[in-house]
Amino acid sequence: MSERLILGIESSCDETGLALVALPQSGAPRLLAHALHSQIDMHQAYGGVVPELASRDHIRRVVPLARQVLSESGKTMADVDVVAYTRGPGLAGALLVGAGVACALGAALGKPLLGVHHLEGHLLSPFLSADPPEFPFVALLVSGGHTQLMRVDGVGRYEMLGETVDDAAGEAFDKSAKLMGLPYPGGPHLSRLAASGKSEAFDLPRPMLHSGNLDFSFAGLKTAVRTHLVRLNLLDQADKLADPANLPVLADLAASTQAAIVEVLVKKSLAALKATGLKRVVVAGGVGANRLLREQLDRACARRGIRVHYPELHLCTDNGAMIALAAAMRLQAGQAALTSAPAFDVKPRWDLAQI
Repeated sequence: MSERLILGIESSCDETGLALVALPQSGAPRLLAHALHSQIDMHQAYGGVVPELASRDHIRRVVPLARQVLSESGKTMADVDVVAYTRGPGLAGALLVGAGVACALGAALGKPLLGVHHLEGHLLSPFLSADPPEFPFVALLVSGGHTQLMRVDGVGRYEMLGETVDDAAGEAFDKSAKLMGLPYPGGPHLSRLAASGKSEAFDLPRPMLHSGNLDFSFAGLKTAVRTHLVRLNLLDQADKLADPANLPVLADLAASTQAAIVEVLVKKSLAALKATGLKRVVVAGGVGANRLLREQLDRACARRGIRVHYPELHLCTDNGAMIALAAAMRLQAGQAALTSAPAFDVKPRWDLAQI
């Protein structure tokens, strides 16, 4: 067999992702095709993800996306050697959709399954970029639900250096945006609004910036944003928040919020690099697409002779490519726990250190 084909299925939250990755006998895995459906439009009316609706939509999307991936890659289902799926963490119902489809495909094709940790998928996703990293490195995982710093010495060799004690960076973006009357998902909207604001306009806290450890906290920042909106008489005032006359002050508050989050992420990352003595950092997760974060981290690391790696922008959010890649790299490293059992389970809460 010249190479193995891994089909990856991602369904942990509000994106349905399918991908096909080729694992050669030697050399790096390569992405053959991937397809993604986002549920943003469906959830916007509710201001956040509705788990039952998310699960039902995954059911509708997963098979058509699989067909699309196979068509674009010129492969058939019979060519697939391993079916990988997101086992956790995530929404239980959404995870069960992907796991159920993977189990059915494995049984029908007589092919083994591999449950993948969602965060490991994000962690390894920069290996699909034009500038892939090399081990070891410090990883900054920043997404809607996770903010973590890790030392990564190889596939499956992860040491937690610090993590958030309450809200993640992505939650701080989204919750602050919601307070400002911005639509779901709030983070990207806040960043766009911040582009026309002044980051020094509001004095916002940088929680745990000088804590002496590598942990994070962003709940207090959200509370500070709320306090300023109360002072401005804008909190829960939909008509005032939508008034163009208030746009400049909201842009300033958005810019100040973004600046506070980014400063903490950058300085904690630099502290992790100093503590480990490593000269390479990987940024992964949806917040890794933030332009200000990339600019400030790139600038700070360039002064210190440190290499920075990111996933391609279209692979920053949840996607099937990162799941198929993580499975391929585990196979390559001899750490894959393949199974052909017809039964399956998912892990909505799953510590990365437990895999």
